[in-house]
Amino acid sequence: MQRKLTVIFSADVVGYSGLMERDEAGTLARLKENRAAVFDPQVVSHGGRQFKLMGDGALVEFGSVVSAINCALAIQAETAKTEVLRYRIGINLGEVIIEGDDIYGEGVNVAARIQALAPVGGVALSRVVKDQADGRMACAFEDLGEHSVKNIERPVHVFSVAAASDAQVQKTATVEKIQRLAICVLPFANMSGESEQEYFADGISEDIITDLSKVSALSVVSRNSAFMYKGKHVDLPKVARELKVSHVLEGSVRKSGNRLRITAQLIHGATNDHVWAERYDRDLNDIFALQDEISEAIVKALKVRLLPEEKKAIERRDTSNAEAYELFLMARQFERTGSERMKPLIVRICQRVVALDPNFARGWALMATAAAEAAQRDIPGCTYELAKDAAERAVALAPDLAEAHAAHGEMYIRGPFMDLGNAKLAIDIALKLDPNSYETQFLAGYVALGEKRYQDSKMHFEAAVALDSDAIRPAGMVTQIYLALGDSPGALMAARRCLERCERMLRVEPDHGTALGFFVTSLADLGEDARAREWIKRAILFDPDNLRLHYNLACAMSQIGDVDLAIELLAGVFPKIKTGWLQWIQLDTSLDPIREDPRFKAWQAATEQRLAQSDRSVGSE
Repeated sequence: MQRKLTVIFSADVVGYSGLMERDEAGTLARLKENRAAVFDPQVVSHGGRQFKLMGDGALVEFGSVVSAINCALAIQAETAKTEVLRYRIGINLGEVIIEGDDIYGEGVNVAARIQALAPVGGVALSRVVKDQADGRMACAFEDLGEHSVKNIERPVHVFSVAAASDAQVQKTATVEKIQRLAICVLPFANMSGESEQEYFADGISEDIITDLSKVSALSVVSRNSAFMYKGKHVDLPKVARELKVSHVLEGSVRKSGNRLRITAQLIHGATNDHVWAERYDRDLNDIFALQDEISEAIVKALKVRLLPEEKKAIERRDTSNAEAYELFLMARQFERTGSERMKPLIVRICQRVVALDPNFARGWALMATAAAEAAQRDIPGCTYELAKDAAERAVALAPDLAEAHAAHGEMYIRGPFMDLGNAKLAIDIALKLDPNSYETQFLAGYVALGEKRYQDSKMHFEAAVALDSDAIRPAGMVTQIYLALGDSPGALMAARRCLERCERMLRVEPDHGTALGFFVTSLADLGEDARAREWIKRAILFDPDNLRLHYNLACAMSQIGDVDLAIELLAGVFPKIKTGWLQWIQLDTSLDPIREDPRFKAWQAATEQRLAQSDRSVGSE
């Protein structure tokens, strides 16, 4: 049974039975006319695939939430001109089962249920679709609340969407009344006077976001959307309008030794009035009780009823060790922003984390991820066995933790032998547990690329790009997917976006290997060949021993047809790689232009022979 994550679009004609009763022949003719002139052409032009027609209804599959929403809005706009047939359309992103050309599963069922909740002539979205589209499209979203629907165990959170240029949307926006409590937790300011304490302030903010997200009566803006305002002087009512929230929480963290001062204030978005404010002076060991206290104070100030199970969920912590928690936040920050050279440091920090608390699953998961990447580059002290043990420990400790299964999947990807099948099994579990996990979406895109499922890969990489506004790797790799799909406009858009992210990183860390590599590949994709070659000299000078950097530079030169330079860059890579990396080289479409070069074939054959001898010698021991 084949499964995958995809975007499902469900459409149905409003009042079709009544229309057929009044004028069967005329209604059928108008439906066929609409499909031929509007519905089918719009689906095709937006990259959709109809996999089921049901009288007046249709189910369509898309590789991107943006494409699905644009298609739905275009169909509704064109159909509205006739004032005869009107559709309701629902869109969901979920796991489905593939059987031939047909698709089944909960992902389809939820789309159909959401479609029934859409307004006449409107488009309804599940929460995950709205979150991925928010900030990437000129659209206006309206929160329709949570709904219990037939045959779906959990309530479905539904939003309607309309084009921002629509006159009705503009009118609604000026008088918009928020019907449901929604909150944005802005990144807490680091008032410690030490920039290296930034990770701690960010960690406090993220954990408050996580805690409030457990309250069913609250809608909480995602970390990625909230952190767009990090380091900026913001107008709080403007933030509330932009994010369509009723309240904004802002605060600061001052950490000095083992003492903490945390201030927080809750602002009403429409009036800019203080709803609640407090200052806490505590010992670091009280951090967990303090987080619980802040979250519960916010809930009380909003006059929201906190269910007993929600209170327990907020108070449930990954660790009760304050030092382990602080070190984990530090390691996580290095993982998000640091280059490959930071991996051994992350492993060492996480080793200390799990020594302090052996049951801290997120510490084990982060150690596994960093160790797997470092082991791939033969960095001393970081082995595949260490990554494997850490990943398995994380899953055993927290089988419901998405990061644990994602780390398990990464271990299969980065191991001596790349095992995409087992990686996909682990990552599919992680996706089901938390589809809004950046790490999980990125790894899902990586596996799909390795299996040449390019539409799936594009969807996952784009999801990862949306979930982390600073992430470079998915932003760079999705460009390759657009090229593999023959989508030149998409590739140019992705390359420009990746270039901007790399530039931001290189301003802070000029020798960041990942940023250097994708900066060059983006220049090549944008046709700036001379500039790309100039930056290669700088990249090699700044980070001469980084094999992954050399590999990415070779891929860039392969794409622009500079075969000699691509082979020269790979000459230092082939003698040092393991079987898993060689497997990836054999799959990587970026290297297709140079595969027939005799020098490439010679290097590949020599590497295969070296690795075969190494495998035989290991097997004979």
